[in-house]
Amino acid sequence: MTHSLFYEKTGLDKARTQAIVDDALQGADDGELYLEYAQSEAFVFDDNRLKTASYNVEQGFGLRAVCGERTGYAHASDLSEEALKRAANAVQAVKTGRGGVLADGPSRTNVKLYPDDNPLNAMPFEAKSKLLAEINDYARSKDSRVRQVSASLSGEWSAIEIVRPGGEIIRDIRPLVRLNVSVTAGEGDRQESGSYGAGGREGYARFVAPEAWRGYVDEALRQALVNLKAEPAPAGEMEVVLGPGWTGVLLHEAVGHGLEGDFNRKKTSAFAGRLGERVAAPGVTVVDDGTLSGRRGSLSVDDEGTPTSRTVLIEDGILKGYMQDRLNARLMGAPVTGNGRRENFACQPMPRMTNTFMLAGRHKPEEIIRTVKDGVYAVNFSGGQVDITSGKFVFNCTEAYRVKDGKICAPLKNAALIGDGPTVLTRVSMIGDDFALDPGIGVCGKAGQGVPVGVGQPTIKVDRLTVGGAGV
Repeated sequence: MTHSLFYEKTGLDKARTQAIVDDALQGADDGELYLEYAQSEAFVFDDNRLKTASYNVEQGFGLRAVCGERTGYAHASDLSEEALKRAANAVQAVKTGRGGVLADGPSRTNVKLYPDDNPLNAMPFEAKSKLLAEINDYARSKDSRVRQVSASLSGEWSAIEIVRPGGEIIRDIRPLVRLNVSVTAGEGDRQESGSYGAGGREGYARFVAPEAWRGYVDEALRQALVNLKAEPAPAGEMEVVLGPGWTGVLLHEAVGHGLEGDFNRKKTSAFAGRLGERVAAPGVTVVDDGTLSGRRGSLSVDDEGTPTSRTVLIEDGILKGYMQDRLNARLMGAPVTGNGRRENFACQPMPRMTNTFMLAGRHKPEEIIRTVKDGVYAVNFSGGQVDITSGKFVFNCTEAYRVKDGKICAPLKNAALIGDGPTVLTRVSMIGDDFALDPGIGVCGKAGQGVPVGVGQPTIKVDRLTVGGAGV
């Protein structure tokens, strides 16, 4: 991609823009100009009709100057030289009374993950609307108990450019699409829901193929029908088996945030100062990897221009490292890992996860289930609450089963898992060989910013975990 997107079609001149950046960041420890152009669209089909169809174009810049721990940040949706000059004047205040030496720029070792083509243009509006109508009709025809169907399709294509002092320019292209289906089924006065979807950093083609979306509908309906038969969940501390894939969201929330650099530099994480120590059971290896092409959390470079990487966080139970952006890595004397992320040009970057997962072990899933005398098998989660610094969590299960004497029994409703991440990791006793990543639906929130992420894990057994339910 050429620079024409940000210069020929706006009020910016490339040479003068570089001069403003050079002047604004002279004497700073770090910083950059972040330019962004994004197109997005969303379609929702509900109540047997296309309820919403939206299209949006957004562009702007964020200028950052970093001195020590202090950051000056200014942003605007006006891509003009006048707006950039005002931003430059604003961020200069952070340099008062000091003159630093600008840190070296990011290494240029990344692999370009995505082509320049905009995937949103490959499928016309009429085809998107027709697809959602077909999904609705198919779901309603599958079972007479179907009472409600909601289907959504969304896509985004963004181009970014990072301008650093001295003329260094880093560019990236970022597609992102998602298709989701929700089905509500009922019998008498009772009704339950199920949902399924998939997405990734690619075009729509793979997700809108009939064999794909029909599979999403079938899975959403299966979940709803299972939940119609669900019994009240037990309560108390018991053995819990977590299924593969999306259940890795518990690992992401309860453990992942505690391994981000800022919380550890400020010593507010339960993992602060524990590098080289055992923090999990033997066999537990946790990785953050932003280099997996097409995955929701994957990027060619992070939002500071650093190539994403595969970072081993915990290896065989031993804490090996943290996820770092440039600021926290510099202050901690640690390597930059390519985890500096921001929601958009109006936000400052901070250490964030990309695709975070636990690696596979050696046990067969059925072998793990056979070892459970009386416990719960959790397959899918919805929302939850997490205290990032302590790792304490409450997760609600959307699909779970009682396990007795090594056999999966009745489905459960209103089951919740309660605990804290650091403790849970020490109680993992069996790790399955069925590793899976989630289907591409994750969004992570931190400090008011949301970014796309991936999660994953194999089937694992936690020897003791508190289950919240109706009673024993």
